[in-house]
Amino acid sequence: MAAELVEAKNMVMSFRVSDLQMLLGFVGRSKSGLKHELVTRALQLVQFDCSPELFKKIKELYETRYAKKHAEPVPQPHRPLDPLTMHSAYDRAGTLPRTPLSGPNIDYPVLYGKYLNGLGRLPTKNLKPEVRLVKLPFFNMLDELLKPTELVPQNSEKLQESPCIFALTPRQVELIRNSRELQPGVRAVQVVLRICYSDTSCPQEDQYPPNIAVKVNHSYCSVPGYYPSNKPGVEPKRPCRPINLTHLMYLSSATNRITVTWGNYGKSYSVALYLVRQLTSSELLQRLKTIGVKHPELCKALVKEKLRLDPDSEIATTGVRVSLICPLVKMRLSVPCRAETCAHLQCFDAVFYLQMNEKKPTWMCPVCDKPAPYASTLLVPRLLSKILSECEDADEIEFLADGSWCPIRAEKERSCSPQCPILVLGTSDTNGLLSAPNINGGGGVGSAASGSSSGGSAASGVENGKPGADVVDLTLDSSSSGPRPKRRCPFQKGLVSAC
Repeated sequence: MAAELVEAKNMVMSFRVSDLQMLLGFVGRSKSGLKHELVTRALQLVQFDCSPELFKKIKELYETRYAKKHAEPVPQPHRPLDPLTMHSAYDRAGTLPRTPLSGPNIDYPVLYGKYLNGLGRLPTKNLKPEVRLVKLPFFNMLDELLKPTELVPQNSEKLQESPCIFALTPRQVELIRNSRELQPGVRAVQVVLRICYSDTSCPQEDQYPPNIAVKVNHSYCSVPGYYPSNKPGVEPKRPCRPINLTHLMYLSSATNRITVTWGNYGKSYSVALYLVRQLTSSELLQRLKTIGVKHPELCKALVKEKLRLDPDSEIATTGVRVSLICPLVKMRLSVPCRAETCAHLQCFDAVFYLQMNEKKPTWMCPVCDKPAPYASTLLVPRLLSKILSECEDADEIEFLADGSWCPIRAEKERSCSPQCPILVLGTSDTNGLLSAPNINGGGGVGSAASGSSSGGSAASGVENGKPGADVVDLTLDSSSSGPRPKRRCPFQKGLVSAC
């Protein structure tokens, strides 16, 4: 079966436009388009939907073309197709060589990959290591459409163009069409373009070249702009993310053409195409709760180790305080998390951390400002989750040297009224001292003492059978002989505040 499949593909590669149109019309497929589009459509048909009837039709068209005199055509020497020749043929909408490709030495998958999913003017194969890109938490890779390929300048101009032609398989098209919409017009399954430095020493982060522009078929794709900088003298930064090309592509058997325009200023860049499924922060949170939970006993062991290994640090050896307030949003933690590589025990809220990195990916710890990536480093300490559910009236706890903990509750300030002068309702004695009022009730409140030598006198406590008004003698002269005794201020029940 494999030999028949290769033979059918070789026959299709040698067909003329009229042959391709007859084959596609036989199975009810579209017959419109340029020759390379018809070839792509026919090859995909052979690859995924090859039936005995289809194979018979291909053989019939092939024999009709080459068996005019009931003799085999004279075989001509076959030269391996050069990607440069093929792409230039695409650009000119030319035709492929009509010599039939036969022989067991043809590696169809490699030829098919070069024919479709390749970058214009590919560099020659060599043994140097391949460029790798870092894995992104919000993108789950489904297929690799184009491996990282270096952007090679074609001349001495500063502005260069690199074309790429590729096609999607029917399975990939169905994945895109059947995926859910994250927002109107943006589906979860996407074809994304990633660009990075051509450095093979380690996995590379996305990095755009200067003057970048991406054109998909006949429309330009939007590229993330620069973030404005509020600091003087600091250049604005551009967030380098995967570029979504799905909304501008042909979701059919037709080929898609991508042209990357870039500035050639000495640095080398590589581009790659991937079929990915974009995830949301809520999906990453559920995954973190499943695979990133740390057992309480491991958390206790970590506390003991930190207090034992850092006896001379600023943290007291008897315990370490941990706030239950997230440093990101200044709210109580809901899902505490931290990076396993961080040296501190303080946590931040995973919900807000993932939401912030979904909009602007930095993956930096808000406590120590060190890298805190999602993959294999973020964890949820179950001990602190348990503490949050048990200790609802405290915003801070203290871990002790034995691994236990205790809440730290701020002492509430005692509510007291402001001090103010007290007006004592009572009588004055002969020395000008005020006596305490009678708080037991009754007819007499007490009589006022008689005045001093100045002649002043106080009225009686009871006048005409009614309690008289209390009178304070204000006629005492400060220059009177003898030192004036100090006034006592008895704070007793029944005193009325003057405030």
